[in-house]
Amino acid sequence: MNLSIATLWWVAAGIAVAAELATGTFYLLMIGLGLAAGAVAAQLGFGLTTQVLVAALLGGGATALWHWRRYNQPQSAPARENRDVNLDIGERVTVTAWAADGTTRVQYRGSGWTARLAPGAPATPGVHLVSAVEGNWLVLSPL
Repeated sequence: MNLSIATLWWVAAGIAVAAELATGTFYLLMIGLGLAAGAVAAQLGFGLTTQVLVAALLGGGATALWHWRRYNQPQSAPARENRDVNLDIGERVTVTAWAADGTTRVQYRGSGWTARLAPGAPATPGVHLVSAVEGNWLVLSPL
């Protein structure tokens, strides 16, 4: 069985895409794109040096561009403070009194929750916002 160099490029691209599907690493998809470009260069009859150069430039360039794009996007809040992840963030609860250690019990969603005061916030009774959820504790900030 005699395989062409283009077939080897396509097999390598397929392996990179399969590895990306297994791991979820989007960068492997960019490398697979470069390998596919190498396969196209081989099918167009370019020499091995040109094939490798095309694959490296496209795969490496796409990977670098994707990394640069992700680096320059605004970072989202950590999951414990991100309303997109936890819908409790931003909800209102009423605190009747705070304990000396900065904790309290509040009624929220039909049950009792243990809550603590956000760092630097004054311990005053009244309406508070859920600013984070840490395990089964609510972190509260005054409204």
